Amino acid sequence: MTERRLVVNADDFGLSTGVNAGVLRAHREGIVTSASLMVRAPAAEHAVAAAASHPELGVGLHVDLGVWSQDAAGEWHARYIVVDTADEAAVVAELDEQVDRFRELVGRAPTHMDSHQHVHRAEPVRSAMGALAKRLRIPLRHHGRVRYCGAFYGAGAVGAAALVSLIDALPDGATELGCHPAAAVHPRWDYAHERRTELASLCHPSVRDAVERAGVRLCSFVTAGRP
Repeated sequence: MTERRLVVNADDFGLSTGVNAGVLRAHREGIVTSASLMVRAPAAEHAVAAAASHPELGVGLHVDLGVWSQDAAGEWHARYIVVDTADEAAVVAELDEQVDRFRELVGRAPTHMDSHQHVHRAEPVRSAMGALAKRLRIPLRHHGRVRYCGAFYGAGAVGAAALVSLIDALPDGATELGCHPAAAVHPRWDYAHERRTELASLCHPSVRDAVERAGVRLCSFVTAGRP
């Protein structure tokens, strides 16, 4: 039987000081092993400074090309756009800028890469980020050997019992479990109070017990391949 390895990765690191506090608490007291940094976000520098005292927390790049929200009629509207995601040249240039900013902030290359609202699932962002990840020799979400699980998300799906069930059902090999913990949230965020529920669940004793009972090895992207 192949060992079950789990990277518990917190997205949106740097979005706010409340998100930063939640990510780091979920790392210290819970099962979070990795985080994805939004280098353009207002609390990015705070996130990097706070993470400096947690060297075992893997930190990768959460590429931010824009945010879209869905209205009551099901229509999507842009809240902000960093770059036109249909413009390949502009996307490539922005990716390079965000990697450079990551190096400036963190002092090294990212341990992994993914994107805000999973925009790299569509072309041309998909190919551009794939080429960049290959050049940097780092994992890219939805690609490679690490299976991505996004089921720990949304109202009713982020309680401790739901998280235990996800852990119990992990397949052999390496899995990335995405999460979005926060200690404090902005009331206008589309995904707000769920973040605090995620934090409580990630730190719940029953979740740690489930990891140990299932024989799952918690790791970051850096240590996922180590014996």
